[in-house]
Amino acid sequence: MTVLDGVYYHDEARIKRRFKKSIKNVCSTKTLKRKLPIIQWIPTYSFGILIQDIIAGITVGLTAIPQGIAYAIIAGLSPEYGLYAGIMGGLVYVFFGSCKDVTVGPTAIMAAMVGKYVRGYSAEFAVLAALLAGIVELLMGILNFGFLVEFISAPVISGFTTAAALQIASSQLKSLFGLDGSSGTFFAESAVSFVKNIKTATLWDPILGFGTILVLVILERVGQGCSLSGATSQKIRWYISLSRNAVVVIIGMLVAFIIKQILDEEPVILIGDISGGLPVPKLPPFSAVVGNETYNFFDMLSSFGPQSLVIPLVAILEAVAIAKAFAGGLQVDANQEMIALGLCNIASSFVSSMPTTGSFTKTALNHASGVQTPAGGIFNSLLIILSLTTLTSTFYYIPKASLAGLIITAMLSMIDYNMFGRLWTHSKRELCVLIATVIICLGIGLEYGIMTGVIFDAAIILYGRARPTLDFYTVKSLKADLIVVPLNYNFSYCAAEHVRNILLKAALNASKDCFIIIDGTNLLNIDTTVASHLMSVSHNIDKRACPVLFLNFDEPLKKMCIAIKPVFAEKFITTVQISDVVDVYMKNI
Repeated sequence: MTVLDGVYYHDEARIKRRFKKSIKNVCSTKTLKRKLPIIQWIPTYSFGILIQDIIAGITVGLTAIPQGIAYAIIAGLSPEYGLYAGIMGGLVYVFFGSCKDVTVGPTAIMAAMVGKYVRGYSAEFAVLAALLAGIVELLMGILNFGFLVEFISAPVISGFTTAAALQIASSQLKSLFGLDGSSGTFFAESAVSFVKNIKTATLWDPILGFGTILVLVILERVGQGCSLSGATSQKIRWYISLSRNAVVVIIGMLVAFIIKQILDEEPVILIGDISGGLPVPKLPPFSAVVGNETYNFFDMLSSFGPQSLVIPLVAILEAVAIAKAFAGGLQVDANQEMIALGLCNIASSFVSSMPTTGSFTKTALNHASGVQTPAGGIFNSLLIILSLTTLTSTFYYIPKASLAGLIITAMLSMIDYNMFGRLWTHSKRELCVLIATVIICLGIGLEYGIMTGVIFDAAIILYGRARPTLDFYTVKSLKADLIVVPLNYNFSYCAAEHVRNILLKAALNASKDCFIIIDGTNLLNIDTTVASHLMSVSHNIDKRACPVLFLNFDEPLKKMCIAIKPVFAEKFITTVQISDVVDVYMKNI
């Protein structure tokens, strides 16, 4: 057997060992518990925990029902699709979700983004979007792409959320005032449409809409300082406050019903008929008929366009951010959350759902209601199923103005007003990123805004790498004046020209008897481009201006530099103080 063959068989054996080890890790109990978190908590599940999960699930469901209807309207779909979107999330997340508080369902931001791609087509496009988003999320989780969410900074997230809130709120002005015309898919469109059609405003719709906003604010204040562990009166106030979304919708329904009975007409715009019954489980649509035109699968993909990939990315961002916010300081497995979210969307697409993600409002309510495990989502789903089978005829009387008031109140509470003040005081550079994200989101589109924010952040980081903090100072010694240029931390190729310019500037400030000391005491790493520029400019300065010496370079960095300029070997001095560099150098030569 040849050496080459020996090497080959040695490598083959090593590959086999690694493969066996990988299989063993994948099939281990630890991995199974991580990928199927229900295994961790189900053995300790008890009747007391069940009761707490039921209470939390029903409480969240009372909010999920009116919100689901409202978010379907935002997406340009029939109201029942918002309810369909709340069915499978809780049933699937209970098995694969890693955070007990997270509630998966339709959200305002997802509805707004989906609406942009399905408005003007049909509901089949929204259902296909749920399937495609789920597949992308699942693959990203399996491939351990969870680290990608770390590249989106807090200012970009805040800017995106602020713009989405303003856009969604502005789109509800039409329903709030009972106006004619369209609501628009962009902030400017909604604002222009509102101004053009303000004369068509009705009397009862704005009264009901602003009344809804007022009641929501009052009920939120009523619940402040109350908790489930307080006195009976506090518990009642706490429950009423938590259920305020359902309360205002019920009040709106009663008002609309009474007015209709008195006036024998409908003076407010109502939701109208909602298709009753549960959705029939079926394969997601791979074709659709819109008007007289038939779209096959590839036509549907073409209508989405590549920019629609931002839908699963935003869904992941929302879900992971919410999981981290309610993890109680524990580490969140972003990859597992992606897998759970992907499976939720894939399963939801089989029951005619629009894309879903983690809902901050419902998750906060779930947490406040004392949920103990992800099983709370099951009871939330069951309540939605109950509403679809028994209450859809009642939903006819839900006023659009009430839903508009609910949505506007929720959206305005999503804006992090304090973020603007903090960034103005402490980081105007990040404030510019936030404002740019908001402007692009509102002017061009939410997906372009978040991508712009990420690009701006990357540009700022690259500029910092290209222009690192670097200066020089003078040290007086007995032998000569020393101009010290400290190189700290890391320098990459994009900073090479900056390092060169600083050294040239130091040389211009040097007198005849000066030495230039390039201090590498705190230098961690440089690449070959920086090393080449460093040696080149140092050689020119050494020949024409004054001697250049190198202090305390690590051995690998020293060897890299000497390989480029061997004649400089004697100029590298180590383990001495700056004031003694000249003495050591004079002894060496």
